[in-house]
Amino acid sequence: MNSSTTYANPAAMAAAARAQAPGFVFGPWFDGLLIIGSPLLALLAGILVADKDPSEFSFMQGQSPNRVAHVVMFTITMAHLAAVFFRSHGNAKIFRQYPLRFTLAPALLLAAISLSGWILASVIVLGVWWDVYHSSAQTFGLCRIYDMKRGNPAETGRRLDFWLNILIYCGPILAGVTLFDHLKSFHSFDRIDAALFASVPAFASEYQRFLTWGLVGVGLPFLLFYIGSYVRLARQGYQVSVQKTALLVTTALVSLVTWGFNSFGEAFFIMNFFHAVQYFAIVWWSERKNIGQLFGYDDSREGTVKTLLMFLALPLMFGMTAALAAHWNNQILLNIQIVVSIMHFWYDGFIWSVRKKQVAA
Repeated sequence: MNSSTTYANPAAMAAAARAQAPGFVFGPWFDGLLIIGSPLLALLAGILVADKDPSEFSFMQGQSPNRVAHVVMFTITMAHLAAVFFRSHGNAKIFRQYPLRFTLAPALLLAAISLSGWILASVIVLGVWWDVYHSSAQTFGLCRIYDMKRGNPAETGRRLDFWLNILIYCGPILAGVTLFDHLKSFHSFDRIDAALFASVPAFASEYQRFLTWGLVGVGLPFLLFYIGSYVRLARQGYQVSVQKTALLVTTALVSLVTWGFNSFGEAFFIMNFFHAVQYFAIVWWSERKNIGQLFGYDDSREGTVKTLLMFLALPLMFGMTAALAAHWNNQILLNIQIVVSIMHFWYDGFIWSVRKKQVAA
């Protein structure tokens, strides 16, 4: 292939970059910005927008110190939730396999939360904590992709990576200062006078110190076990992925600083920022061919650019609508937003499982 052909075809350019820098998804620069380095970039962004005076705009679980920055961040966060529909409804092959999950399930959930205060409150709490698990699972999935890029067997170290990602993402929440912010979702039960469930935040805050010491007691030995296990695997032929190691380090550091201590008051901003950026990057990597086919575009430079614009524009339109819904406090729009969130967590999980072989290819 001559150089002119390579530079005319974005797919060929990406393949050439990966050949020169093995072990990366896109290449050192894009991986460094969009995947490995995104937690640090998000931390920097959170520091820059930090302010002591809260505004009236509510972002996730609390008020926002910087109205403009947080409206933008909220829009991006909601946009990444909607991007999952390119993987479900936009993929004809998968849609035909699970038509009821993609049509009947969201309609039934919307009806249920619109008609029942109990179901609405329960789903709100479920969404907050499913989001925590989902975010840790995303980093776990990226770790496995980097291992795959190094040629390691799919099951080697899989459970170790899973539990490490649960620890570094969920541990700082349960043991840190943002636990109460995550538990605020239980106040949804105040609307239906469910005092027992509404009292969970106060109960958890009172006994959090025991949870903290328990996590330290379990977490530190596990970290030593994790390192020791991979040293043993390396001696048996496992190829250590520098990219995976760097991703784990940046994620653990930012998770501890933000969820654990929240020194800048921007924990939700920071963690949602890099999670959304990583998600857009990895969905583009795994689904761009299907997205192009959905809109009738080929893999030429022009077709790829058009595909990318549609991939970003449609979810961002939903994100902007969700931001307006939060401002208007329109319950119907807020319920739709909740359904999209729950479907994102559910769809993304089982689609990765269904497409495991396709992604590996």
